[in-house]
Amino acid sequence: MKVIKDSVHDHIQVDGVARDLLDTPALQRLRRISQLGTVSLVYPSANHTRFEHSLGVYHLACQALEQLGVDGKRATRIRAAALLHDVGHGPFSHNLESLTYRRTGRYHDDVHDLLAGGTVGDVLRDHDLDPEAVAELVAGDGQFGQLVSGELDVDRMDYLVRDAHHTGVPYGTIDHGRLVRELTFTDGTLVLDEGNVQTAESLLVARALMNPTVYSHSVARISKAMLRRGTEQLLESPSADLDAATLQRMDDADLLVALRSSEATDEFSRRLDERDLFKRAVWAEMDDVPGGVIEADHETIRAFERDIADAAAVDSDCVILDVPGRPSMTESTSRVLVNGDIRRLDEQSPLVEALRAAQHSQWRLGVYSPAAMRDRVGRGAVEVLGLDIDGALVSDVRNGLETTLDQFTD
Repeated sequence: MKVIKDSVHDHIQVDGVARDLLDTPALQRLRRISQLGTVSLVYPSANHTRFEHSLGVYHLACQALEQLGVDGKRATRIRAAALLHDVGHGPFSHNLESLTYRRTGRYHDDVHDLLAGGTVGDVLRDHDLDPEAVAELVAGDGQFGQLVSGELDVDRMDYLVRDAHHTGVPYGTIDHGRLVRELTFTDGTLVLDEGNVQTAESLLVARALMNPTVYSHSVARISKAMLRRGTEQLLESPSADLDAATLQRMDDADLLVALRSSEATDEFSRRLDERDLFKRAVWAEMDDVPGGVIEADHETIRAFERDIADAAAVDSDCVILDVPGRPSMTESTSRVLVNGDIRRLDEQSPLVEALRAAQHSQWRLGVYSPAAMRDRVGRGAVEVLGLDIDGALVSDVRNGLETTLDQFTD
């Protein structure tokens, strides 16, 4: 047995298959993958990694399995899946996932090939575990896959607390101990036991508050968009000799070196290294954006960027259009027992509609450019995208917001 001191859960005991998996190259690579990507450019202490998060998920999975009375090989398989659930992440975690998915058709939780080969596969087979069965749990398949990847999964319970701890914000401080203790299976569905509607609501509220404060902070979004654009240029550069499948197995340092080493991306790399970020030329609410823009695919967005650049008479590399997906609230479909019936949280809690309305009001389309040309780019974006806002208002509101935000983020 190995005991590891953790900043969130104190002491974590690791033994059996998890102990043997711990020192495999696939797990150790996660030490070099930042949990929150470019969020550290907003919150300097947010430098925790996927490795420590994976340990936390493993720890909570062990507690949940004990609570649920699951033991034997089934429990061993679930513990392995909990520890391995993030081995498919590429550099900077989710920041580049949409980019690599378009080229590989694979998200980070599609780890079937990764678990089947190499030392991870050897360790799993040495412990009489089928790598395919573990990979299915990582993907959230089956009854016990809900525990690893679902509305009430231990992944979410760890990252909310851990991200809040390392950023210093108070919003993700859920009672994960109670959440784990109150888990139960009813008709094959993972639910929170009777009397825990408020416990489920706490998970929902924490995620809803962490999103605008941390995960979708404007500076984090700008830096993520710049990293994504630079990496896309790297993949398209013949001299880089890099494909998306290789990129998915790199770590943060590998990608930064590649970006710095390519003429096609050295300017984006310099800006990220020096935190010389693009500024907001437009920051538009959902109701001011045509549906065709919100639903646009990647190629359409790139075409919009070129049109905005032409309208503003600037180089196309100086315009980034950042269109988030429509707001979603996975936690609202969590199941709770109420008077013996399984009910979805959004059918039981009056908070859900209020939080959905808040998500809608917090949604923003962003158009980013270097500071010197953002007024031209802003006017061009309003014209090209057909935004229902006045060009002067874009500049005035933007400058006011940035003055306020810079007090906290620079």
